[in-house]
Amino acid sequence: MCGIVAYSGYNEAYPILINGLRRLEYRGYDSAGVALMQDGKITLYKKRGKVSDLDEFCADKNTESHVGIAHTRWATHGEPSEENAHPHLSEDGSIALIHNGIVENYVSLKQELQRIGYTFKSETDTEVLVHLIKDVQAKENLPLADAVMLALTRVEGTYALAILSTDNPDQLIVAKKGSPLLIGVGKNEYFIGSDGAPIVEYTKKVVYLEDGDVAVVTPKKPLVIRNINDEEHLRKRPYFQKLEMSLDQLEKGGFETYMLKEIFEQPKAITDSMRGRINLKKDVVSLGGIIEYESKMMNAKRFIIAACGTSWHAGLVAEYLFESLIRVPVEVEYASEFRYRNPIIHEDDVLIAISQSGETADTLAAVELAKRHGATVIGICNVVGSTLARETMAGSYTHAGPEIGVASTKAFTAQVTVLALMALSLAHKTGTISRSQYHQLVNDLESIPDKIEMVLKQEQFIQKIAQFVATRPNAIFLGRGVNYPVALEGALKLKEISYIHAEGYPAAEMKHGPIALIDEHMPVIVVATEQQTYDKVVSNIQEVIARKGTVISVVTEGDTTVKNMSKFCIEIPHTEELLTPLVATVPLQILAYHVALIRGCNVDRPRNLAKSVSVE
Repeated sequence: MCGIVAYSGYNEAYPILINGLRRLEYRGYDSAGVALMQDGKITLYKKRGKVSDLDEFCADKNTESHVGIAHTRWATHGEPSEENAHPHLSEDGSIALIHNGIVENYVSLKQELQRIGYTFKSETDTEVLVHLIKDVQAKENLPLADAVMLALTRVEGTYALAILSTDNPDQLIVAKKGSPLLIGVGKNEYFIGSDGAPIVEYTKKVVYLEDGDVAVVTPKKPLVIRNINDEEHLRKRPYFQKLEMSLDQLEKGGFETYMLKEIFEQPKAITDSMRGRINLKKDVVSLGGIIEYESKMMNAKRFIIAACGTSWHAGLVAEYLFESLIRVPVEVEYASEFRYRNPIIHEDDVLIAISQSGETADTLAAVELAKRHGATVIGICNVVGSTLARETMAGSYTHAGPEIGVASTKAFTAQVTVLALMALSLAHKTGTISRSQYHQLVNDLESIPDKIEMVLKQEQFIQKIAQFVATRPNAIFLGRGVNYPVALEGALKLKEISYIHAEGYPAAEMKHGPIALIDEHMPVIVVATEQQTYDKVVSNIQEVIARKGTVISVVTEGDTTVKNMSKFCIEIPHTEELLTPLVATVPLQILAYHVALIRGCNVDRPRNLAKSVSVE
């Protein structure tokens, strides 16, 4: 959720830090701050609002420094305010700290610190950490890194920390548990980021910290990394990796917004997700990342899919794909509920965890739970080096490229693509589908990027439909079968970025309650493509019309029946039924996008939302 960037080296720190915060704005935040080491003392600047507000505030300030830490905060403990914004200082001003994550036992720690005389200026759990570290350092007379390690053994929860101290003015201490943090290595300089976005323009050589790692970062010196779970606290050898990200992927590339850019990137993202995984000459669909566990997947008695938000909708599509093609039961779980339900998990179950960022806290907890029960755990994510990629036994990257817009678009279609490839590969090898069906689906999957290109050409027409929807306070989305998740995703997109209340339902369920809402003011968006239940969907549309509801339909090209029943009709190319969500979702993304623009909403950073939900 929150964003971390830090720097220590020979360059001016402030421009690197403020630029890094701008790169992290997509994560969602409500305040920003920076701490700079100046002449052996820490200078602190914090502002509620945007990074631009912080930069404007600092315009007439002395920001000369070669060492600093900076943060964008998304409020959890305490409202958005300058007092609650990070960094937080120790009482004597010798330590500044920024933190992503949640300290679950902060109340008891805070009460203990208050009893011995510490006072608090904020409502945050983070301020507890800086006082705790200072207290441990003073009582035990330890170097700061050792004090951090000892203090963190008392902390329950998750954290990514960057710490500045007057004890060693050019040094940074960073630590990680359950929240992402990486160190970029330059020539005699180091860059810290909660992801690769703030450091990619400076270096591609990075170290992804593991849970429990505490690193000492000093310019012109090698990294010193130890782990609090190692009783002897021995130094670890850093594992250097190449940052799989490019600067141009983080730019808008001529588009007005990141979200529109990412909607239009979907043909390329899907192609990249399939690249190297389909070889028709050899009659093979193969995902190299799961080969080692493919036999476990082929013999699974049940698949459990755990995810949140848009990724959960991708999981619902996968339920239709897996059950139809592999003929194995699938349960799709909200990870946030699954982790607390005391679920029944067997050793012959396969859990597939889906997360764009690979850092979704509830999904990672579901992974840990499944592993404890001996299940095979497979991950699908977009971010190389993410926690999900490291914690699962095997998995597949979606290769969609960085997704900056908070409302997910290309990540969803890339996830569905990888899940379709997974289902096809397993079905072909287990013989649960015929060779002709296999080839038909593979060929159609390869044609999806071209079909989406055809849908994207209808943007101006969909913009006209948005003019109508933008004046309505509510909307209902309907779909049946594999298009039911499409309805859910369409409703989510609309409510996320336009703030119009929208709900998705299986079309047949409309009669069991939601039909009471339908009148002449209610737009009803129906996904009515060619499918097994097409005639049933037509009947559902007639029920809407009988209540004077306004029908907006997504139909297969050439359809006349539903088109004649609709106020507005969007046509998409013919697609195999199981793969329809990859194409049908796109016009709903475009619709939500233009509705939001008409209503004056910030489509890239909708209110109250964060891109990577790394806390519960």
